Amino acid sequence: MSDPFDDIDNPRLVAEGREGDNDAPLSIGELSHRLKRMVEGEFGHVRLRGEISGYKRAASGHVYLALKDADAVIDGVMWRGAADRLPFRPQDGIEVVATGKLTIYPGRSKYQIVIERMELAGEGALMALFERLKAQLKAEGLFDGEKKRLPFAPQVIGVVTSPTGAVIRDILHRLADRFPTRVLVWPVKVQGDGAAAEVAAAVRGFDAMPLDGPVPRPDLVIVARGGGSIEDLWAFNEEPVVRAVAACRIPIISAVGHETDTTLCDFAADVRAPTPTAAAEMAVPVRADLSHHVATLALRTERCARRYHERGNERLQALVRVLPRRDALLGPQRQKADDLAARLDRGLERRVTVARGVLDRAAGALRPAVLERKLDGLRHRLEGASKLLDAVNPDNLLQRGYVRVGAKVTGKVIASAADARAAGALTLQFGDGTVDARVERGSGKAYADDKPEQPGLF
Repeated sequence: MSDPFDDIDNPRLVAEGREGDNDAPLSIGELSHRLKRMVEGEFGHVRLRGEISGYKRAASGHVYLALKDADAVIDGVMWRGAADRLPFRPQDGIEVVATGKLTIYPGRSKYQIVIERMELAGEGALMALFERLKAQLKAEGLFDGEKKRLPFAPQVIGVVTSPTGAVIRDILHRLADRFPTRVLVWPVKVQGDGAAAEVAAAVRGFDAMPLDGPVPRPDLVIVARGGGSIEDLWAFNEEPVVRAVAACRIPIISAVGHETDTTLCDFAADVRAPTPTAAAEMAVPVRADLSHHVATLALRTERCARRYHERGNERLQALVRVLPRRDALLGPQRQKADDLAARLDRGLERRVTVARGVLDRAAGALRPAVLERKLDGLRHRLEGASKLLDAVNPDNLLQRGYVRVGAKVTGKVIASAADARAAGALTLQFGDGTVDARVERGSGKAYADDKPEQPGLF
């Protein structure tokens, strides 16, 4: 085999195979795949600690990022299935420990880590993520909205917690001691994978229940969990839970952890309780205290009513003593009534006497002779009016040879020659009938038709 560098000082224009040369040139793809197999074989499982930079989640659900420290940077990719299982939402600047394998992306000849699992690098990183989420959600105004007042005595209380832990037993026991109330428990996981999604779904589920549905809608919701480390309580710092609590229309008490534990759910809730037991105490009043208070109010009301009645009786007795006697008050009015009654009798008698005189005079005017004279006078007046009507009746003149001329079309009486010429066709009314006539234009002469119409048709 010849030395591949023996003719380096004598370059050739076209590459040619040489005698004994078995080192064929590689394509770029072949080299990339060889490197990929070698890297994956050597670094099939690695754990890297670094700070997230350039975090981006594609529409496909895959996550692309870079991990860096003070000396170097390496690209990373997390496929959708692994990204969906993450217990937190990655952000730039958070220090994490990524577990996966190294590989080479042939398209760019760059090595990268395919991340299968990602964890926060200690509680310091977890607290940093907590503060970042807190600042982000506070800037959106999720913590500064108007807080809803808790109902005084809720009839139904919804509890979002684990159904098997001591928390639900403590809540139910304290509610039974203070004020027995109907409780609806929505069982959820309170830590681990999927816990945040279940808690958010439970809060939204209570909020979506109809008022008149088969299951009564809670008047108050308690989100509760026992104490633990910040990692144990992390589900209640997840953004879906915080947004669901802030958007809930039902008043919410957040009772996550012990007094010193603080979660983002506490800031979004309407009231924060230091412990789940304290949340139950905040939710309802003490029935014994209410009974005692009601009894005290009833006693005070009875005393006030009795005192009011006694004082009213005292005022009434005092008024009775100063009031004048009945006879003294009613004597003048009785005397006045008697006087008016006597005057009324005299006035009625006088009115009857006057009316009787008027009746006698009217009866005298209604005698038959007087009425007959009045009727004769009215009869003579009627006969005179009848004769006058006969004298002025135009139809009577027709019997004496007069004629009434009218327009044939309109039936209007013609009183002048001009009107006759204007009408043209005339109707002549005689005592025994009518005759149609026409006027020649310009001459003013009228001619009767050969065949006169029937009398009365005008």
